[in-house]
Amino acid sequence: MKHAWKSMTLTERDQFEKDGYLLIRGALSQEEVDFYTAAIDRVYETAAAERSKEGSLHLLSAVRNCPELVSMLDHPAVFGYVWSMLGWNAHVYHSHIDVHPRITERKPFWWHWHQDGGRQNREIETDPRPRLSVKLAFWLSDVSEPGRGNLTIVPGSHKTNWLPGPPKRDVEWPQPPGAIQVTVNPGDVLFFDRRIWHARSDNYSDFTRKVAFFGYTYRWITIRDEVADLPQQPWWDTVNPVQRQLLGHVGDGSGDHAWGHYPETTPLYGELSGRGLLDSSIPALIP
Repeated sequence: MKHAWKSMTLTERDQFEKDGYLLIRGALSQEEVDFYTAAIDRVYETAAAERSKEGSLHLLSAVRNCPELVSMLDHPAVFGYVWSMLGWNAHVYHSHIDVHPRITERKPFWWHWHQDGGRQNREIETDPRPRLSVKLAFWLSDVSEPGRGNLTIVPGSHKTNWLPGPPKRDVEWPQPPGAIQVTVNPGDVLFFDRRIWHARSDNYSDFTRKVAFFGYTYRWITIRDEVADLPQQPWWDTVNPVQRQLLGHVGDGSGDHAWGHYPETTPLYGELSGRGLLDSSIPALIP
């Protein structure tokens, strides 16, 4: 299935602003699901040292560790949601591959609820905090029922700075009011605001949870992923200019830098301009 590049609709934008997330059903074809799943399975087999004692894998720097995922960075079925919110001066600052097989024994309680961004949520003074980043989650396994390691979210919580919780993370505490487990099929993609309060639930099912996450932010925010050595990788020559920008390597020496003062030398700006997608009603798309 081929998708033309397009921006999010006003209806989608309104829903995203209200709920803090959008679920894009069937964004990946079955062939893509099979391809990405096989790639992650190969990484899982070779990453024994990084697995937990239960066999789960949370591996940072998704493309560096699994180059086959590079086409997820700007996948045309969902990439429009990213640049519609952040504009063209963006990159991937944080990504990870998650594989969670069945847990055979109940784990001790732990309060996993959080907003993405780490210290941003302690050090930024505004209420609500600024969005700063958005995330795409590519689901590759059947998580269509609760109890399969579903991502749990509180819809509409992205404009709430603090979530009432326990005095310590290991103190038994009820789920936040309004929390839901997101149920998804292989090929579905979840697009969400980094501020939405969320937590991964434990997987006690016979299904292995497999998902790849990509967090996008402005290029003036430092990348967390390991990307410095990417130009030396044997597959680097196959990466297109927009993907290189998203992986933190951009510019031909003619002016581009992370502050975005030279849009004409920023690949995503050029791509959107060439496709007639620089909608001036969206501030982040204005040169």
